Amino acid sequence: MSSVTPVPVDTPAAPGRAGTRAVLGAYVALTKPRIIELLLVTTVPAMLLAARGIPSPWLVLNTLVGGTMAAGSANALNCVVDADIDAVMKRTSARPLARHAVPTRNALVFGLLLGLLAFGWLWASTNLLAAAMAVGAILFYVLVYTMLLKRRTSQNIVWGGAAGCMPVVIGWSAVTGDVGWPALVMFGVIFFWTPPHFWALAMKFRDDYAKAGVPMLPVVATPRHVAKQIVVYSWVMVAWTLLLVPATGWVYALFAVLAGGWFLVFAHRLYAAVRRDKPSNPMKLFHLSNTYLTAVFVALAVDSALSLPVTGWPF
Repeated sequence: MSSVTPVPVDTPAAPGRAGTRAVLGAYVALTKPRIIELLLVTTVPAMLLAARGIPSPWLVLNTLVGGTMAAGSANALNCVVDADIDAVMKRTSARPLARHAVPTRNALVFGLLLGLLAFGWLWASTNLLAAAMAVGAILFYVLVYTMLLKRRTSQNIVWGGAAGCMPVVIGWSAVTGDVGWPALVMFGVIFFWTPPHFWALAMKFRDDYAKAGVPMLPVVATPRHVAKQIVVYSWVMVAWTLLLVPATGWVYALFAVLAGGWFLVFAHRLYAAVRRDKPSNPMKLFHLSNTYLTAVFVALAVDSALSLPVTGWPF
């Protein structure tokens, strides 16, 4: 990692509110809020399905707060480990540690503190199982994905992506105190969604990853092979969503089929364009993948709310 550029003697420190806002913004950026938003979108529907009704709003709120801190911890610690990579890649060069907006030691303490707070919060407000799984997800993301897999194998995101599947299991366990089979199916939906989602992004930023020495699949394989793998995982993902139908109703089933067909069309279009050596836009599939996952889980939430009685009230 490059050394910090010395600050000229006559450069004043950023004072007042503007400086405080900049520092706070840098710490918030360490948690990667946009990624957390998508994780939280999947947590609430999982809780609705687990409750067989509408769970207590306080339980939902406490789970989301704890989940946010856990995800923020994992992301901040990821930024600490990957600071050298982030500084090389254009896509990540504006992250706080890459531009030295936050001292590395402070970021490390911040990430660890968030993890401890997440564990304590979830244990106190939900149950020990949910709290323990949140810590397990943090450790898996940082130690297994970031430190072990990311720089060593092109399958890094396949197995490392399991950490991003944990919010649905945590949400389920916060309600029930155990892990039921629908929670494992929801875990699988996100697990098989992650490779098409991330490989589409990596196709766009292939040169960035190559420059940083990260062996993402698009760096070490041909575009045709990557696009084919995206299609394969997309089919498995869509098929996997249908495994939830026995635990849901017609609203979810209809949306799972329609959204899945919509996603498959774009995945096949990408593969067809790459196979024929025509211009392709993998970022279209990347953005679509976010919309797709949101649509499926919103449909799950609506289905659960319409089909099941209200429980867990009053607060």
